Amino acid sequence: MNTNLTKTYRGRLAPSPTGYLHLGHARTFLIAAQRAREHNGTLVFRNEDLDPQRCRQQFVNAMIEDLRWLGMNWQEGLDCGGPFAPYAQGERRDFYLSAWRRLRDGGWIYPCVCSRKDLALAASAPNDDDEPIYPGTCRLRNDAKQFAEPKGVNWRFRVPDGESVGFEDLHLGTQRYLAGRDFGDFVVWRRDDVPAYQLAVVVDDEEMRISEVVRGADLLKSTARQILLARALKYASPDYFHCDLVRDQTGQRMAKRHDSASIRHLRESGYSREEVLNQIEQLS
Repeated sequence: MNTNLTKTYRGRLAPSPTGYLHLGHARTFLIAAQRAREHNGTLVFRNEDLDPQRCRQQFVNAMIEDLRWLGMNWQEGLDCGGPFAPYAQGERRDFYLSAWRRLRDGGWIYPCVCSRKDLALAASAPNDDDEPIYPGTCRLRNDAKQFAEPKGVNWRFRVPDGESVGFEDLHLGTQRYLAGRDFGDFVVWRRDDVPAYQLAVVVDDEEMRISEVVRGADLLKSTARQILLARALKYASPDYFHCDLVRDQTGQRMAKRHDSASIRHLRESGYSREEVLNQIEQLS
């Protein structure tokens, strides 16, 4: 991991336009912006609009407007351009295809034809992440190089079972996960021909020269996956700073379904910028 303190700092804001940003998002993004300022660095705004079924242009517009309204500024991004454009993942398919080919040719990934029903019936308990541990049904397939394009099947990254994947988080300290136990072979390209989150962010962070990733602690396990992907692609992993999660009154992690806590709702309800920032500060 690159921990050279003299390097040029490049951070990023990477929201997904699947709903309105809430107070928890805003707190994480404000921390990212603060760290970029402290390091006299560059902040990049990237639109992670991979999912065509859930992403909406109205949410793209709203997240830019709402973050600007909060007083946030970035030096590169969707609305202002920069040397590593385009800054929308939906326009960066060629980068992801190039990485997919490298993984395919290196034997790191394999095609998987298991259905959701197959996985639901598999004798493996889901973990606390958004992806259950894959039972390995298609793992021994060796026909990856016969595929000229990724569409039509899921493509999974073959994790090194039993390997401990660790990193030093700049906020939460030492983190360690065991491949094959804490997470299994994960999807890097979906059968509907959409690159998966894990692959896209690793490629974009490399291509955009991101030196530090600031995001929520719900993505700690994803970081372990992404470190493995970066290693396979011969990338240097960025540093990581995972923020504490913001929870609602019931203890559940705040999500985009909490519309009453969205920046857009608070703005339309007449809250001032200072009042919203005060609410965000109280979450710390």
